[in-house]
Amino acid sequence: MDNRMLMTPPGSPIILIPAHNEQDTVGAVVQQIRRLGDWPVVVIDDCSSDDTARVARAAGATVLPLAIQLGAWGATQTGLRYALAGGYPAAVTVDADGQHDPASIPDLLAPLAAGEADVVIGAFPARASRNLRWAWAYFRLLTGLRIEDITSGFRAYGAAAIAVLASHEASLLDYQDVGVLLILRRKGLRLAEAPVDMNPRTAGRSRIFHSWWAVSRFLLQTSILGIARIGFKPASDRRDDPD
Repeated sequence: MDNRMLMTPPGSPIILIPAHNEQDTVGAVVQQIRRLGDWPVVVIDDCSSDDTARVARAAGATVLPLAIQLGAWGATQTGLRYALAGGYPAAVTVDADGQHDPASIPDLLAPLAAGEADVVIGAFPARASRNLRWAWAYFRLLTGLRIEDITSGFRAYGAAAIAVLASHEASLLDYQDVGVLLILRRKGLRLAEAPVDMNPRTAGRSRIFHSWWAVSRFLLQTSILGIARIGFKPASDRRDDPD
């Protein structure tokens, strides 16, 4: 980590892009973001075996190379810890595969700036197949989360959310979507959605939906997280309880 970036906490949000073997798309994603705003862009290279790191640097991103492969959430948490250390007021997570449209980043940041939410999820329900819509409905029923696009990784996190998700408590998650939202809710942070645009995948494959085994593992682990929430009240609910 470059200590010069930690001397003065910047006033602008930071854009975090976890990436594993995304050399074909990560450069274009970084360039699109840099054309839209003067935001620091950080690519967390999750032990790619291709030229992801080189392409990202050439496009103008700072690259954090991981020593071991941590998966999507581990790479994202590394970026959030970098944001916390740098004093950034907000962080936006963007996929490296080009599905998330950087033009929607201001739509995610606006509710944070207005003080209306601590976390904003980019929602694009039209992307969902019938099976994915069923999975969303199942997880909403299981967890009580009132989020339409519950598995979207296109998100903006405010300072309080960054601190929670950079902690050790949030380290043991294989999947960044539902598990992260449950932790944030339990801490009493406010979740909101904003409509965004998303693009079809042009390269690579989904980390969750590429095989029935991967889908089954995701459903099982996320179900356990949802069931484990029983007995825990969000901090906001506990504050309302009488002494």
